[in-house]
Amino acid sequence: MSTYLLVHGAWHGGECWARVVPTLTAAGHRVFAPSLTGHGDKAHLLGPDVGLDTHVDDVVALIADEDLTDVVLVGHSYAGLVVSSVANRVPDRVGHLVYLDAMVPRDGESAADVQPVTQMLIDRALASESGWRVPPLPELPPPHGLFGVTDAADLAWLRTMLTDQSVRCFQQAVRLDNPAAQAVPRTHIHCVADVPEGIVRRPVPAAERVWRLPTGHDCMITMPAELAGLLLALG
Repeated sequence: MSTYLLVHGAWHGGECWARVVPTLTAAGHRVFAPSLTGHGDKAHLLGPDVGLDTHVDDVVALIADEDLTDVVLVGHSYAGLVVSSVANRVPDRVGHLVYLDAMVPRDGESAADVQPVTQMLIDRALASESGWRVPPLPELPPPHGLFGVTDAADLAWLRTMLTDQSVRCFQQAVRLDNPAAQAVPRTHIHCVADVPEGIVRRPVPAAERVWRLPTGHDCMITMPAELAGLLLALG
């Protein structure tokens, strides 16, 4: 039995994994898919002080509270920053890092460093009436859709779970200064269909595995069975 900890990206909540979790649990594994502070069932906690460090604390606390070890830690999109930082904090608890179409930071980098297009979102939030709220990205014309989701029913479901993000999440930098974290195996899953303009993807080190899914960014919604199959191959 393996333990999977699935961490959603910006604007989403833990519910986005609902189509993936049953396949993993049916195979006999433990699965955790929490909502980070300010999202999902914790949306009421959103505020200007919520940042990347808050979300790292969320995941580290869950690992400690549940006494999890040898965790397959999956970070989608923005959560690549979160899981990198978690592995830096508790490398002895993480058995495998999975970057799911995710930001892959270097020490001292923020989301804007990894994906420069994020700076535009930061600037707009700072200039807005609230001064800190970053609303979900707008739906784009086909084939991009909303986070790569284009099916009408899927879009309706996705919209129910999207909430604003605190700009601090994109401003805070990761700290990756623990040598022990470098020993944690890493796998990258890239969603390669219809990547929007402005999105960059860094080269993956030769020692790290790369898998690809022929779908848009929110593959847990559009290709849940295929994603679950890849994750099971790591368990």
